[in-house]
Amino acid sequence: MQRLLNFLYQYRNFFIFAILEVFSFYLIIQNNRYQSAVFFNSSNLIAASILNVSHSVREYFGLKEDNAILAEENAQLRRVLEKYKQLRIEALSADTSVDLAIHHYSFITAKVINNSVQWRNNTLTVNKGSRDGVTPGMAVVGSGGVVGKVKYVNRRYAVITSLLHTGFTISSRIKNKVELCTSEWNGEDPEHINIRFVPRHHLIEVGDTILTSGYNAIFPPDIIIGVISELNLDEDATFYDIRARLVNDFSNLSYVHIIKNAFKAEKDSLEHLIVKQEL
Repeated sequence: MQRLLNFLYQYRNFFIFAILEVFSFYLIIQNNRYQSAVFFNSSNLIAASILNVSHSVREYFGLKEDNAILAEENAQLRRVLEKYKQLRIEALSADTSVDLAIHHYSFITAKVINNSVQWRNNTLTVNKGSRDGVTPGMAVVGSGGVVGKVKYVNRRYAVITSLLHTGFTISSRIKNKVELCTSEWNGEDPEHINIRFVPRHHLIEVGDTILTSGYNAIFPPDIIIGVISELNLDEDATFYDIRARLVNDFSNLSYVHIIKNAFKAEKDSLEHLIVKQEL
């Protein structure tokens, strides 16, 4: 202990100088907007780069599992592609709108470099940004269905609001039974989500599939969200109390697909015009 005190006393001038330097930088950043913006943008970029390297090291020890996941994803994509090819062939002589519906969604594959599941409001960071065509508001899916929505973007990275976020809701439906309901997370179990506003007159069962409804321009219709695992209906309740098990394992996401809707801007512009006229 005496040696430590002697060391601190011997180099006291250097330590005082270092503390004053740090405090000076703090005052400059705190009281100047330009320097503050430069500092936080640079620190975010450095942090994202460090996270990218860290995640790459972790991935190196799980390449076998990742390759298996990617192989399964490729198999699923091939099946979907074959299905779409058949639909296109059938539609060419009948209705060109079917062809448009298939092709106005495009996909950007991104690697997850940071992910949380332990908080009430979780996010993901991926290694694709504005230079890759990613913009805020785009839907994000994984091999097992819905993942979230793009929130922030810079040139190289994007931050995604996870489905495991208490402020994130999805317009949903129950396959072959209910055309419109809402899926939202209650901030507790990262493997389950709550399904809201399902009227009591519907016959709902454990095992029913929850899909996106398509009543918005973000998610395509019929993207899987989960499967009903629990349901309750009180005697005087208007709606069911439903929990669904998520198909995606959010604690083990390596790659996601960011969805771009080519018609979203056109749709939003028209709806905004209608609302403006009504006001």
